[in-house]
Amino acid sequence: MKTILAILISLFFFQLNAQTVISGLVVSSKNQPISGANIYLEGTYDGGTTDDTGKFSFSTSETGTQTLVVSYLSYETFTMAGDVSYMKDITVKLRDDVNTLDAVVLSAGTFSAGDNSKVNVLKPLDVVTTASALGDFVGALQTLPGTTTVAEDGRLFVRGGDANETQIFIDGIRVFTPYTPTTNNAPTRGRYSPFLFDGITFSTGGYSAEFGQALSSVLLLNTIDEPDQEKTDIGIMTVGATLGNTQKWEKSSISVNASYINLAPYNAIFSNRNDFIKPFQTASGEAVFRRKTNSGLFKLYSAFDTSNFELIQEDINLPEGQYVKLNNNNLYLNGSYAGVLSDTWNMQTGFSYTHAKNKINFGESAVRDYENSTHVKLKFKNRISNRFKLYFGAEYLATDFEEDYKDDTIDNVAYGFDNNIAAAFAEADIFISKNVAFKTGLRAEYSEIFEDFTLAPRVSMAYKIASKSQLSLAYGDFYQNPTSNVLKFNQDFKPQNTQHYILNYQYNADRQLFRAEAYYKSYSDLAKYDTTFPSFESDFNSNGSGFAKGIDFFWRDSKSIKNVDYWLSYSYLDTKRDDKNYPVKAQPNFANTHNFSAVGKYWIDDWKSQVGFSYAHASGRTFTNPNKPGFLNEKTKAFNSLSVNWAYLISPQKILYASVNNVLGFKNINGYQYANTPDMNGNFNRRSLRPALDQFFFVGFFWTISEDKKSNQLDNL
Repeated sequence: MKTILAILISLFFFQLNAQTVISGLVVSSKNQPISGANIYLEGTYDGGTTDDTGKFSFSTSETGTQTLVVSYLSYETFTMAGDVSYMKDITVKLRDDVNTLDAVVLSAGTFSAGDNSKVNVLKPLDVVTTASALGDFVGALQTLPGTTTVAEDGRLFVRGGDANETQIFIDGIRVFTPYTPTTNNAPTRGRYSPFLFDGITFSTGGYSAEFGQALSSVLLLNTIDEPDQEKTDIGIMTVGATLGNTQKWEKSSISVNASYINLAPYNAIFSNRNDFIKPFQTASGEAVFRRKTNSGLFKLYSAFDTSNFELIQEDINLPEGQYVKLNNNNLYLNGSYAGVLSDTWNMQTGFSYTHAKNKINFGESAVRDYENSTHVKLKFKNRISNRFKLYFGAEYLATDFEEDYKDDTIDNVAYGFDNNIAAAFAEADIFISKNVAFKTGLRAEYSEIFEDFTLAPRVSMAYKIASKSQLSLAYGDFYQNPTSNVLKFNQDFKPQNTQHYILNYQYNADRQLFRAEAYYKSYSDLAKYDTTFPSFESDFNSNGSGFAKGIDFFWRDSKSIKNVDYWLSYSYLDTKRDDKNYPVKAQPNFANTHNFSAVGKYWIDDWKSQVGFSYAHASGRTFTNPNKPGFLNEKTKAFNSLSVNWAYLISPQKILYASVNNVLGFKNINGYQYANTPDMNGNFNRRSLRPALDQFFFVGFFWTISEDKKSNQLDNL
């Protein structure tokens, strides 16, 4: 027995003598001690934590080569492999984790809306609860700085660029015909229902090298990855009806939405400046199918709509008025797949197909145009480390455009073009620290129609100057081929070009956000022609140029006043262009020098209601008065509009919604039409171009039938 006890005591002391002490100091990148950091040998229970001075010490019986791990919240995990006998009095310097919420954000020129963004200027709910938007995501974005109020158009005009300079993408894939067709002096709307999207990124300049063929901005729409439950949405409105349904299975789901709009009942109640023979009506449907795989997600999005109307518009040169008839059919398919290839590699691929057909009659003139467009993209991402991420890929865009024209003197002339573009891009995110980051990229494009090759470098930098504020800089080179209204007559052009320079300041606190951004854009190689409208008789060239410069401000606050959320935006724009048929460089007639928006929303508990307002002010736009010398020599009066809305929660799943646009009835003038010939006194008479309706009233009832019996369509109003 004594012998056994002696052996056990010997083994115990031997074990104590075999213990190795691991010790050291853990500090930050600024050499400040870190208290509470975890230190351990990988694959063992041996470890400890740092004290208030950052020091640590623990014993281990492990021998030989081991891996020491040091971790702490908001810092990158540190690993060290080596012989434990040398792990004494070591100093470990932890680097800031660049993926934390308080890390710097590359945000110059970019507004985001979605749960996945670190800095959200808008939420998905805002897109459809803004009073002036009427459920259109484009309408909500027009309350942001950098956009220009062109009330009679309805599309996005950004920082001195016309609407064709903004491109829209769904799940990273191009949308070639994003707006419904319309007639003169009647605003269009986006084709796609906002309730199918959960993320929106609106870049007013300096955007990623992944995206091309956009001189001014890109709008990125991301469809919902996975619905939370099965549900049915029903909407009955003064202008039509909507019906949506979502079905969900273990690895897949499908969401469908259909709507029918007919303005005949509305026009019967409220007077319209257009004399409708057949009122505007449209039927549309959308569907998103999602399928999970072992390592990714496949999504197939499809949308179809058909619309038509027939009317007579007032025209100063036609006593009987201008006859207009339009019929449009549009089909859009979008498929995408995002998957994980390994721990560090991801890939995305997708395609889109657009088939658009328009039948338009202007008096005796009949125009038929057809567009078939395809976009194919493949993109890879390599996360080399938390501080260095590499993106690269390639894409191909193809457009086949054909048009037929005939009138009482011309019998069916056919013309068109093929616009095919191959592109490759590469981009890197480089995080020097939690406070400094860079994005640098290069885009290469080959345009088959011009046999032209372009290289477009892009770079941005962000520096965190305080815990809640940062500065950003961005530069980008951007190219875009001319639009179909000139390419269908002539293809002897260069790709149009802009260069963007952006300086951004951003303050982001708890439910408060302030942004200030100054920019300068330089245009070159813009398409020009020497006739009133492009035609076969026009003399075309690529000698157009221009500039746009200004400053944008944005403030949002949902903290200061209980149950109140509001934002304010202001833009100053100084721009001149010499393109199209301009004889001299001038401020274009779609640009406002000053734009101001105020949006407010207030939730009233006792009323179970959300009330809101949206006010827009824009300075006058230029027009040419032929009774005075000069080009674009006068300006309209300022634009003003105040819109209000009210959403009443009848029950957890039933909502009554009402809105009025331009509730104060401002008499806005979009421009003037002058007579082609002077009167007997030598003066050119004119008429003001007023909106078809000074005000618009909307009432709707929305009912959600869901599994949890609590969800409602307040998110969709």
